[in-house]
Amino acid sequence: MAEINHFEYGWITPALSYALSVLGSALGLVCAGRIRTATGAGQRAWWGLLAAWALGGTAIWAMHFMAMLGFAVAGTRIRYDVPLTAASTAIAVAAVGLGLAIVGTGRLSAVRLIAGGLFAGAGVAAAHYTGMAAMRLDGTLGYDRARVALSVGVAVVAATVALWLSMTVRRGLAIAASALVMGVAVNGVHFTGMSALSVHPHESRGDLAGAEASSLLVPIILAVVFGVVGLVYALLAAPTDDDRAGAAYLDSRRDGLPEAAAAEAAPDPVGLRARSTLGQPGTPFPSRRDTGRR
Repeated sequence: MAEINHFEYGWITPALSYALSVLGSALGLVCAGRIRTATGAGQRAWWGLLAAWALGGTAIWAMHFMAMLGFAVAGTRIRYDVPLTAASTAIAVAAVGLGLAIVGTGRLSAVRLIAGGLFAGAGVAAAHYTGMAAMRLDGTLGYDRARVALSVGVAVVAATVALWLSMTVRRGLAIAASALVMGVAVNGVHFTGMSALSVHPHESRGDLAGAEASSLLVPIILAVVFGVVGLVYALLAAPTDDDRAGAAYLDSRRDGLPEAAAAEAAPDPVGLRARSTLGQPGTPFPSRRDTGRR
């Protein structure tokens, strides 16, 4: 059995992975909070998509890949199958999106929460092990079944708690505290699953197929940066509760104005309206002949 090192670069990679999970969790909680205040199905779908990307793409998958940068196996290089790596991202985002759709439609109940947690947790575990299956090295991967089951259970519990927090937490301090807790849960799922892994080396069979982690690092970092910037911009550009309350107040004042005030007469600076002969529609303009006859 080959020697495995999960912290090849020390505590840099786990610290960065935890920071990514906390950042993605915080943005996901804020976006999920907008689902509850959305006025239409289109807005709910939009905020649900953003929340799924923040939680599934940043808090879960980007954290997983950052932690994998510190993973090393003695005596072999590690490469990654790009299509499988991309598939693990899609699975994570889709799983979180499905969980949010279950708990975010209709009244929140224990049945909805448990169902959403089961789907999202199973999806998170599937995304993790799909990412592990994307590894290419000179060896055969093996898993301890008990620890795999434990990691799936941790994923389901963590997903259920995350969905509950996304539907109940609103205030800034509570969101920050919840994001810190969710970061611990997400990293717990990852490293519990990693502890189940064993590698049985075999002789080198030539060049390994796939891309090195360093070649994937730049596009992944760019995707995370642009994704975070886009999420922040969407949150800042969206109207807040205070904005909506102000707009509703102005609409109520506008609807409550009397018709007479709305149709206020135009000013009459020279007093033409006071002359009866000129003020009545259809009256001919008086001439000098008419004045002389009088």
